[in-house]
Amino acid sequence: MPINIDALLPARSVLEMENIFVMSREKAMHQDIRALRIVILNLMPAKIETETQLLRLLSNTPIQVDVELLQTATHRPKHTPQEHLLQFYKTFGDIKGERYDGMIVTGAPVEHLPFEDVDYWPELCEIFDWAQKNVYSTFHICWGAQAGLHYRYGVPKVPLPGKLFGVYAHRLLDPIHPLVRGMDDVFWAPHSRYTEVRRQDIEAVPALRIIACSREAGVHLVSDADCRNIYAMGHSEYDRETLAKEYFRDLGKGLDIQVPCNYFPGDDPKRRPNMCWRGAGSLLFSNWLNYFVYQETPYDLEALHR
Repeated sequence: MPINIDALLPARSVLEMENIFVMSREKAMHQDIRALRIVILNLMPAKIETETQLLRLLSNTPIQVDVELLQTATHRPKHTPQEHLLQFYKTFGDIKGERYDGMIVTGAPVEHLPFEDVDYWPELCEIFDWAQKNVYSTFHICWGAQAGLHYRYGVPKVPLPGKLFGVYAHRLLDPIHPLVRGMDDVFWAPHSRYTEVRRQDIEAVPALRIIACSREAGVHLVSDADCRNIYAMGHSEYDRETLAKEYFRDLGKGLDIQVPCNYFPGDDPKRRPNMCWRGAGSLLFSNWLNYFVYQETPYDLEALHR
């Protein structure tokens, strides 16, 4: 089934070139079906790239999905054209009276700051509170996951000795959990961060369960008891070249950046990276959509408030 997005969104042409079924909202309105309503709170600076990555994964299911894009009102992005934001993005004030089947909260390059020092932290907290009653299930990514765990449970983020940067093997701790149904015992996922949440801090919260972790990258997948909130520390949505772009960008700035682990063949940045995480990433998002959004959310979203 298709993913429903604005006909002029740049991601549309990219997805169509990849033979992904994309439908405009205008056409979708004439179909006698209720598509899942998903809102993406995009906190990443390269918003257009992130949109495309997430929409690609959301389209890889038999479920029709209607996507809306959300930005914070209290932070002005510097790396996305203002025209794009005005045309395709809403702010919390535009949607707070709405109901959604699911929400995705992306990562953000603000790890060096305490949560409370991030300029949009009060707004993000308001969105987290709103989501508890207006969104059935929320998928948090990287810093978005750390922020959600800190806000709801007081789980701290801890600085790492150096940047965790590369593609890492992860092992399932709960292989029968529906979120990882169909996944191999060991799977790969990219990470790019300077902080972590520690296993012992999560295990100290009875409401949380760890689903997958890595010897090198630490905790990766966490859920609450009823899977209304999913937390992923890695970036299963990343494209083949995402880490390469980040590496060469930082290298060009003269930063002390290591070659991403397990990424370039032979650790040679001149060689094309191997894509070894797409299958697991597709399963992760399709399982979330199916088992914790489509199968659980009420047909009438007003029932979320009853």
